[in-house]
Amino acid sequence: MSITDLLGFIAGTLTTVAFVPQVLKTWRSGTADDISGPWIATFIIGVALWLCYGVALGSLPIIIFNAVTLVLLLPILIVKIKCVQRAK
Repeated sequence: MSITDLLGFIAGTLTTVAFVPQVLKTWRSGTADDISGPWIATFIIGVALWLCYGVALGSLPIIIFNAVTLVLLLPILIVKIKCVQRAK
């Protein structure tokens, strides 16, 4: 493994794990009122594009951590959608 890949794995681990507390808080509380809809939409699109970029490069760190981040964003998105529907 190259030093570049190692840095990618360390950075990916830290930035991906950083989402776990927010996912747990949002899921447990059942509310995402404090999360901006445009932020989550933009972030999901950006992460999906990073995933595509990683696939195009064949970069395992980019692929793995952006795929995991997308999975972690799904519960936040689900709760956000439910909050918006309840508010109507």
